[in-house]
Amino acid sequence: MKTSSRTKSSYVGVAARGILMGAADAVPGVSGGTIAFMTGIYEELIFSLKQCGVSAVKILFQEGIKSTWQHINGGFLLALFSGIIISILTLSRVVLYLLNTHPILLWSFFFGLILAAVWSVIRHIDKWEVGVIATFIMGSVAAYFITTISPTTIETSPLIVFLSGMIAICAMILPGISGSFILLLLGMYAPMLTAVKDLQLVTLCIFAGGCVAGLLSFSHVLSWMFKHYKVMTLALLGGFMLGSLNKVWPWKQTIESVIDRHGKEIPLVQNNVLPQAFESLYSQPAYMWYAIMLMIVGMAMVIVLEKIGQKPADL
Repeated sequence: MKTSSRTKSSYVGVAARGILMGAADAVPGVSGGTIAFMTGIYEELIFSLKQCGVSAVKILFQEGIKSTWQHINGGFLLALFSGIIISILTLSRVVLYLLNTHPILLWSFFFGLILAAVWSVIRHIDKWEVGVIATFIMGSVAAYFITTISPTTIETSPLIVFLSGMIAICAMILPGISGSFILLLLGMYAPMLTAVKDLQLVTLCIFAGGCVAGLLSFSHVLSWMFKHYKVMTLALLGGFMLGSLNKVWPWKQTIESVIDRHGKEIPLVQNNVLPQAFESLYSQPAYMWYAIMLMIVGMAMVIVLEKIGQKPADL
């Protein structure tokens, strides 16, 4: 794969995509990989990450820094991950605030966005053969099953933080599989949010080390899949997105929860319910029409992001 040639100003667009990916990854159930796919940079991202391996080290010693930077598509990766980091430190706080104060409306927006993203992926599949259909169904079932798993609680240690980073980052670059939800399942979501907010540099560096290890290994697998089984891979990713809709359904009944050290109730097990049932259970408005409007806005955003993704060199 040849990486896109870009002007210096075009990297602002790459950073903007990173900001959107970081904001999406902050929400359990939403994947930054979905944003990357919709904005047209997914395959370039996977290819660039794959380049950051042994071959890059050899080029570094044989040809120098400049050749290595070109080999790994360094400008693209720097702009993208700068956007992601900026988003995690800034915009993600806004997203988490909205998740806490207006969960139904925020979930509705992401539900519409992911639903349209399923179409965004599978429309690239020209022929739906039996194997492709089976792969799509398998992806949907797998993602749905993951969203039904109850979170666990494990003791935080450097090794656990490192492994959590490896596992979560692999999920983050898979459209439809949320890295933050995987952290929630591992019992590491709250500890990592605390580490970000309190700037616990040691913990963050260990987690980042796990992320780097996960990216460098898993990117080779994804790159190989896109090269040899692109249609099957698209069907699998589309299935992941469809199955993940179970997690982002706006109206939920909390079955089991815990109280954190700040006295806040954290849901552990939830069931999806209809808007009318939600109002009966909690005597609160379901905001159904507002939710539908935001679902439509989310779908429209996919169209906008697709347009952006068609012009990677101009943004």
